[in-house]
Amino acid sequence: MTAINWLALLHPVLMILFVYPVVGATIRLGILVRERRLGITKQLAAVPVEHSDHGRWLTVAVVVVVLIAFVYSFLKAWFDPALAFSGGLQRLALLLLVAAGSLGSVLALAQVKRPPLRAIFALLTWAGVLGLGSEPEIWRLSDNPFSAGFWGSHYWSGVLLTGLLLFSLAARPEIHSSVRMRRLHVTSNVLVAILLAVQAISGTRDLLGY
Repeated sequence: MTAINWLALLHPVLMILFVYPVVGATIRLGILVRERRLGITKQLAAVPVEHSDHGRWLTVAVVVVVLIAFVYSFLKAWFDPALAFSGGLQRLALLLLVAAGSLGSVLALAQVKRPPLRAIFALLTWAGVLGLGSEPEIWRLSDNPFSAGFWGSHYWSGVLLTGLLLFSLAARPEIHSSVRMRRLHVTSNVLVAILLAVQAISGTRDLLGY
């Protein structure tokens, strides 16, 4: 196997070995937080903090594995003579720079406290993901939202999943302090769980070449 082949495996391997286990732990901790808040069961005071920490790790991990998939697609097109990579080395360097900027943005988002900064870094990260994903080297079944291919696309469900996770990470303080935001958080993360199942199915389908 070549280095590019190993890089191709990195995206699904990280999803299986890290992202999905953290998803399970985050959901379980979220249920415990809700039970603690409603007085159903007694939980340690550290449980909400652990739930928040797991959510932060999950969001950063998802962005990282998405960026790895993008970088793999660009490098594969660059090194494969059978694939036409327009723009040459200058465009490749720009794409890698945008990927690095998106990574830096999500890492900053995980650390900053002020609301404007959280909003800015969340939007910058998602804009980077959307911008890189719009490049012709990224596989998408369809870009037409009125087609079945669009809704079955691994890329588009992944973009929506990433956006929802970035929202939860950016709004952590507001989720802790507002009942309305907590309800929105629960609703959005039910959709996140569904999208993760869709990602597992569509990702396996794409790997099999169907």
